[in-house]
Amino acid sequence: MERRGTRVTTDVARVVLRRLLPSWRHPARVVVTAFATVIAMGTLLLLLPAAAEPGAQTGFVTALFTATSAVCVTGLVVVDTPSHWSTFGELVILGLIQVGGLGIMTIASLLGLLVARRFGLRLQLTAQTETKALDLGQVRRVVAGVVLISLAFEAVTSVVLAARLGLAYGYDTGQAVYFGVFHAISAFNNAGFALYPDSLMRFTTDAWICLPIIVAVVAGGLGFPVWVEIWRRRRGRKRWSLHAKITLLTTTALLVVGTVAISAAEWNNPETLGGLGIGGKLLAGLTHGVMPRTAGFNSLDIGQMESGALFVNDMLMFIGGGSAGTAGGIKVTTFALLAFVILAEIRGEPTVHVMGRRLTASTQRQALSVALLSVGAVVTGTLLLLTFTPFGLEAVLFEAVSAFGTVGLSTGITANVSTAGELVLTALMFLGRLGPITLASALALRERTRRYELPEERPIVG
Repeated sequence: MERRGTRVTTDVARVVLRRLLPSWRHPARVVVTAFATVIAMGTLLLLLPAAAEPGAQTGFVTALFTATSAVCVTGLVVVDTPSHWSTFGELVILGLIQVGGLGIMTIASLLGLLVARRFGLRLQLTAQTETKALDLGQVRRVVAGVVLISLAFEAVTSVVLAARLGLAYGYDTGQAVYFGVFHAISAFNNAGFALYPDSLMRFTTDAWICLPIIVAVVAGGLGFPVWVEIWRRRRGRKRWSLHAKITLLTTTALLVVGTVAISAAEWNNPETLGGLGIGGKLLAGLTHGVMPRTAGFNSLDIGQMESGALFVNDMLMFIGGGSAGTAGGIKVTTFALLAFVILAEIRGEPTVHVMGRRLTASTQRQALSVALLSVGAVVTGTLLLLTFTPFGLEAVLFEAVSAFGTVGLSTGITANVSTAGELVLTALMFLGRLGPITLASALALRERTRRYELPEERPIVG
């Protein structure tokens, strides 16, 4: 009787909550509202006099831009982080980065689990149950897993960076730990905020600084579901899911292509790689092959890069990293799925097969929708920036893609755009961080069966 009474009470509570909070039926609304609330709180904290250095003035748009960049783990800045913000302000930014990174990984993982349960599929995060809803135990396991993975990578990276700064650069213990922790959290969350005015340019040839940051960036960009599968494979599981295969293979391919392309384009450029030795060129090339995954750190002057290298950056930033990770962009899975669709069409195949599995028509439509709407957002943002700023197309396009892909790389124009331009970039960061995730989940959760079909007709294509 007691169990039955508890169950009735729980059911009544759910009904009441649904009546009072109808928006909770729509996960996309919850995600957008939650992130907007955190950004608003961060903006208010950054407006406090204690958040800025003595004598520095922080306007509302500057605080809003910085809070959005931190929560959306982008890294674009309109004021120099170490010189404008006080230690309190830097800690606020660091907290916003951590909340934004953990939040996006958790929310994306839970939405993926919800979508999978909606169609009765087995997601490789938890065991399949009979209900389509997420129970409290599943939510706890996902949240705990995200936190543990994040803290583990951040802790290891912090130790390596702090040790290097202390031993090689003479930082005292407290300063080394502070700088190590800040850059480790910023790296794993793909934020790109740095406590140096030149980002990582002073460490261009220092492998003990660049490599740990590279590892943290890639780890954060893979996504929680992939790390779950990697962990389970260590315990004897032999089969990879299609999502993990696509994410790992595409990520590896893009890292190789990005590193080779950028290194080749900048190899003899005296303003970037030209003045370095072979080892320095290879390390800096690898760094800049990884960072467009949405990390935002730079060990070379982006503004001095050749047009070919900038265009490669544009493409890599737009694609981004893995789903349910800290990276932005349309995601490597979306990019790969569209490539498989095109390949199947070229071959004249009636269905799309990927690594022993068949893609549903709805998955193909969702990937196409995310990609085309993202292109539309970048094009619109670029046109607005061209209208509101005096800069050329190459720099403006780079800035728009960087903001939408939540990357944080810049050719150096961010601090010089107008107030209207800052607001455009703020909107692009927010849309780029939440748009692909909420759109994909909303499309999947809204899918329903059509009871009739209209007569078929084929218009001319091409």
